[in-house]
Amino acid sequence: MEEQPLVKIRLILPANVHHRSGGNIYNARLAQSLRSLGAEVLIHELDGGWPSGSSADRRLLADALAGDEVHVRIIDGLIAAGGPAEIEAATAAGHRVWVLLHMAPTEEQPQGSGGLGAATGILCTASGTAEAVRQRGRSNVHVASPGVDRVEELRALPSARRASAAPHFIVVGALLPNKDQILFVEALARIKELPWTAALVGSTEADRSYAEAVQDRISHHGLEKRVEITGELFGSALDGQWRCADLSLLISRSESFGMVVLESLAHGIPVVVRKGTGAVEALGAYGAGEAIDLTAGLDPLEQFLRTWLSDATLRRKWWDAAASASHALPRWEDTARRVLGVVTGP
Repeated sequence: MEEQPLVKIRLILPANVHHRSGGNIYNARLAQSLRSLGAEVLIHELDGGWPSGSSADRRLLADALAGDEVHVRIIDGLIAAGGPAEIEAATAAGHRVWVLLHMAPTEEQPQGSGGLGAATGILCTASGTAEAVRQRGRSNVHVASPGVDRVEELRALPSARRASAAPHFIVVGALLPNKDQILFVEALARIKELPWTAALVGSTEADRSYAEAVQDRISHHGLEKRVEITGELFGSALDGQWRCADLSLLISRSESFGMVVLESLAHGIPVVVRKGTGAVEALGAYGAGEAIDLTAGLDPLEQFLRTWLSDATLRRKWWDAAASASHALPRWEDTARRVLGVVTGP
């Protein structure tokens, strides 16, 4: 007799996010890990202008939410923001519809609140997002934090890897104004007399004008031989960048969580994040980095980089803490187990 799946889940995802993003990575790894736990996961990608969505987009959403062949529907928050009526109709028909929220809805997205209120429940990828949703009066809100993949070969410390090489910074994320790569480049331009190299790893297609502006600032300061824009990387190419890195930075103006922080720590690389963003939650209490206050702009970042480059004891302390953190981080299986427990519960 053929063994039946633990549960059948339809995962409804946006098809209009084409660059590597934390949300895309989370969705893909969640699906894979749910399957490894015995769930049957059906991926349903929806084209359209989400989060607003046209009437035609919403008809496709209604179709995706219909039917009795699955037990649970999990819908990405980007789509849920544009389809509150469709979600309400599905739950009224007796379907279990959970919204997977990667970031809290803003006041400018009132339709997002409607979608959340109509859902069976809400899965949030960060505790700050969950708290923001609860403050809007929503109930049945749960946190399912991201996990990491186990990295078998951590990056070697500089003494073992390339003793004579300059420290190497890495910034992983699409070149977008919110990620503030220009601020980083301007800070590097102020410390040209110190030894360092840097790589900006991420899509240059998500916002071509901003990517061009980043390249212009690199050229303006004569940093072409020290700062590399790699474009979007995957697999072994991305792993190669992690192995070369000594410090990772995520200085976005806003972040709900910042999965790249966990990815950095999983590779044994300490991380600097911007104070006041959700990336502080991702950094945790491992002692493998710092949250710095950048409200004053460029000066604090320049001063931090100078301090880190000149303090070998600090660098070694953070490297050791990152190596320890890599073994203590939650795994994607933990995330999937949490999600399963929530969506199949009473």
